[in-house]
Amino acid sequence: MKRNWYFIGALTLMFILVTPVLTKAETDAERKARLEAQLHQIEMQMIESEKSLESKQRERQSLERDLDIIDTQINRAELGIRARNLAITELTDQIGDKEVVIEILTERLAKQRDSIGDLLRKTQEVDNFSLIEIMLSNQNLSEFFSDFETFRTLNNSLRESLSVLQDMKLDTEDQKVSLEEKQLTEAELKRQQELEKAQIESREREKEQILQVTKGEEASYAELLASQQKTVAQLRAQLFDLLGGGGAIPFPDAVQLAKTAGAVTGTDPALILAILEQESSYGSNIGSCTMGDTSAGKDIMHPTRDKPVFLAIAEILGFNSANQPVSCPLLRSDGSRIGWGGAMGASQFIPSTWAIYGGYSKDSAGNWSYKRTNDAIRTLLGKSAPSSPFNNQDAFTATALLLRDNGANGTYGSDRLAALRYYAGWGGASRPENQFYGDQVMERKSRLQKEVRILSGS
Repeated sequence: MKRNWYFIGALTLMFILVTPVLTKAETDAERKARLEAQLHQIEMQMIESEKSLESKQRERQSLERDLDIIDTQINRAELGIRARNLAITELTDQIGDKEVVIEILTERLAKQRDSIGDLLRKTQEVDNFSLIEIMLSNQNLSEFFSDFETFRTLNNSLRESLSVLQDMKLDTEDQKVSLEEKQLTEAELKRQQELEKAQIESREREKEQILQVTKGEEASYAELLASQQKTVAQLRAQLFDLLGGGGAIPFPDAVQLAKTAGAVTGTDPALILAILEQESSYGSNIGSCTMGDTSAGKDIMHPTRDKPVFLAIAEILGFNSANQPVSCPLLRSDGSRIGWGGAMGASQFIPSTWAIYGGYSKDSAGNWSYKRTNDAIRTLLGKSAPSSPFNNQDAFTATALLLRDNGANGTYGSDRLAALRYYAGWGGASRPENQFYGDQVMERKSRLQKEVRILSGS
């Protein structure tokens, strides 16, 4: 009784399984190359613009110098938007590619299920024959062993195909997850683009106002600058809208917190203030969710990266992890979410980042614990208790430490780069679509330096 048909069927199935996914046409590759070339060109222009801006910042303040700075910043913002549009276009293409792959995998999975179902039915037919019947159906013993080997190969192929099917299921799921992450990134880039457009309009209005008031006269410009300076009394009434350890922090108190953090880390207090003000001005929700909340069907806090650390922090500091306020994820206008929440206190560190400076580490079994000697914040401030992300001084010091470790040393270029790394990580600090953040932080730093001097009576 011959069963070679089953063997041929198994080989056919294996051929289907290993056939590679068809690649897209060369025109798509050319399109990608063109977009990357354009993006590279914009990056080079932004580097030159940054050099010009840094040079102007070192010049003595004057009408011409400040107008040049505004022009340069407007130009950089426009370049950033162009770069962001290209990045979004590339991202859209990548999402399209992944959708094609998912469609192919889905079709292939359906075919494999049909093939495996057929193999199972044929295997059942074989199982219904007794050994005596199989031997009697062959003319000689060699044919029996040949059929038996074919049957064994068939079963092995069946097991292999089931394994491959499972791998392809997992691969399909990975493709979908990757696609979702890409979509979230695209939404975030678009949100940044809208903010950048508003920033350009604001800078253009500022330039028009300066020219209108001063009529190009240096003396008039000096008077305008003087009139724009805030008085000490106004500064003392100004609030720093940080909802961390103790609610809104009066500006003089925030300055003192930054000075203390700067003294123990070597980070410019104005840069610390600029970062914290920048983070708050985005309108992020920095304290209305709790660890157990959900948003758009998912936990607000990353379940494996941050939750275990947060629970360890709660145990050490003695607060209730179930009702301690933390940040919520950002939401789009349609209610869908962007990324994760769970950021803590004034510095808005997620638990896994706080662990770096707060003395928490994970053992080989995956359990988090606190070690006093690893608590850099506690050591620098000479505290008797573990550092807390919900204590304002600890939070300011954590921000200063991260900025220092990101390369901040008081110069324009290094502080700007440290701010970019604070926002986008070391890998994203050089990306054109993120440059607006560094520019805005440095603008804030320049203003805050003046306000701190006025507050100090100098």
